[in-house]
Amino acid sequence: MTDHRQPTGYPDYETPPDYRSEYGYEPEYDDYRYDDGYSDVERRALPTEVGVVTRAEARRMQAAARRKRRARVIGVLAGAVLLGGVGAAGFAAYDKLVGGDVADYAGPGGPEVVVQVHAGDTANQIASAMADKDVVKSSAAFYRAALRNDAISSVQPGFYSIATQISGTDAVSALVSPTSRVGALVISEGRQLHDTRDVQTGAVKKGIYTLVAEASCVGPDEAPTCLSYSDLEQAGASTDLEALGVPAWARARVEHVPDRARQLEGLIAAGSWDFDPTESATEVLRQLVGASAARYESTGLETAGANVGLDPYQMLIVASLVEREALPSDFAKVGRVVLNRLAVDQPLQFDSTVNYALDETEVATTDEDRARVTPWNTYAMPGLPATPIASPSIDALRAVENPAPGDYLYFVTIDKKGTTLFTRSYDEHLANIQLAQRSGILDSGR
Repeated sequence: MTDHRQPTGYPDYETPPDYRSEYGYEPEYDDYRYDDGYSDVERRALPTEVGVVTRAEARRMQAAARRKRRARVIGVLAGAVLLGGVGAAGFAAYDKLVGGDVADYAGPGGPEVVVQVHAGDTANQIASAMADKDVVKSSAAFYRAALRNDAISSVQPGFYSIATQISGTDAVSALVSPTSRVGALVISEGRQLHDTRDVQTGAVKKGIYTLVAEASCVGPDEAPTCLSYSDLEQAGASTDLEALGVPAWARARVEHVPDRARQLEGLIAAGSWDFDPTESATEVLRQLVGASAARYESTGLETAGANVGLDPYQMLIVASLVEREALPSDFAKVGRVVLNRLAVDQPLQFDSTVNYALDETEVATTDEDRARVTPWNTYAMPGLPATPIASPSIDALRAVENPAPGDYLYFVTIDKKGTTLFTRSYDEHLANIQLAQRSGILDSGR
């Protein structure tokens, strides 16, 4: 016979702590005394008639069943992942079950704090984080308000700046507001650390340090607190590479970079990132560089270079060249050109490496630009530039890890649509350059 007197507990889900105390959902213990006056321990010693259920036993079994059903519903909802949610109907069911008053602030609110929502956070975990930061007076206040707001299911992982000592309803409204999100950053493929200006249009292309600075602002619009471009540039030039999150496979190369202001180039990957804007510039860079290294390593970067004779950092350099020189459809072919030229010690002669050391850039470069000797100009020296010249995409990195077959040594883009021709013959390459000149793509604005 099943012993219905055993504690129901919450084996699969975590019960919201405030609800456990406020609504009496305490687990039963061995010394619980039932309607007939016996404790659980005493009852185990009593003889039981087989097949006979007393009236007291029936009432106890029914009450235990009701508690078990309620605990199951509460447990499921408390453990539900907010990011994706369980639906308004489920939230409403929970709200109906618990009822009652909870400790809550009336407002008007205090200084803002930053609260992090992790990927996979449950409603209960977010409510606890809100209470820990004194955004709400109790986790239950936030939790109950979340049940009534369908928009809560759209909350994404990240950092949110929210006023302290506000009501649960206001806290949920703030969390789901797009203006509360801070430390959210999108880095496009081929982006560089520093700002550059286009010779043809005069437009400034924001560098990664500028984008991070803009995403770091917290506090009121009239007086925000932000990291500055110079804060990030100074931190990024530190010789403490471990503090900056530089991975072990890159550290020996980065130690010898000729310009410390450019030593993190390529080490912050393209993609969407979240960082804590209340941290120091060094810590923010450490978060971004460390997460980027993990993303790069997921492609097999640390071992794939052995197939093409490059170490991981050199692979990153080549991927940045591929990113800046080609459309994605040609990544694997350009990767092959780079490897073929390195194999025969032929200078790469990429205009992108000339432009890298210039404040003003364009597709075409001048004879004077190409003659300028820099640690990156591959017209002026054989081999690879001193660092990556941009943040490569994962696709560019994979193209270098798995380059297209072929004996190509030359390529040129011949029109503004991005049509690119590849050849091993230098004479054919010269003819292709004439096609590019006729299309106007190589016209200089200088």
